[in-house]
Amino acid sequence: MSHRVCSWWLGYLLASPLRRMLQDPRAIVQPYVSEGMTVIEPGPGMGFFTLELARLVGPKGRVVAIDVQPKMIEGLIRRARKANLAERIEMRQPKGDHLGIDDLQGKVDFALVFAMAHEVPSPVALFVDINDALKPGAKMLLAEPLGHVCAKRYEDILNTAKNMGFSIESHPIIRRSRAAVLLRV
Repeated sequence: MSHRVCSWWLGYLLASPLRRMLQDPRAIVQPYVSEGMTVIEPGPGMGFFTLELARLVGPKGRVVAIDVQPKMIEGLIRRARKANLAERIEMRQPKGDHLGIDDLQGKVDFALVFAMAHEVPSPVALFVDINDALKPGAKMLLAEPLGHVCAKRYEDILNTAKNMGFSIESHPIIRRSRAAVLLRV
């Protein structure tokens, strides 16, 4: 699934506490996540959102984080252990264009696709995998960075998601991002 992905060393910057001044991960995901949920997060990097997701799902929930870069996974594992959240997070490394989540079909409550859909070689495969994993009526938060992903590219990504079985519920305001909450129909 690697295709012009963010360099692994940028993972340190993206997980930095300084980023919280621009985007509060808890405030962004809290409206969609509650205790006991199963959440998938493709492209988590070193876990800027992953740790907050793990806190929100609680000890009975689970976050499945999927990244193509071993160094991102290593960084996320270190951060999760330090935060005493490692038992709530399952790391996976996909092979090929698919996420490797066939075992989760119809079992996922929420998907976070934050600043990564533009990096995959096949957005169709990404959204098919997520759609298959989500329960009917489950939500996906899709966000792409302003200044990095132009409006037309974002609309193309959003239309691909709609063509793969999602409907738009809302367009939340997330600083420095274009975003949509999509429902699995």
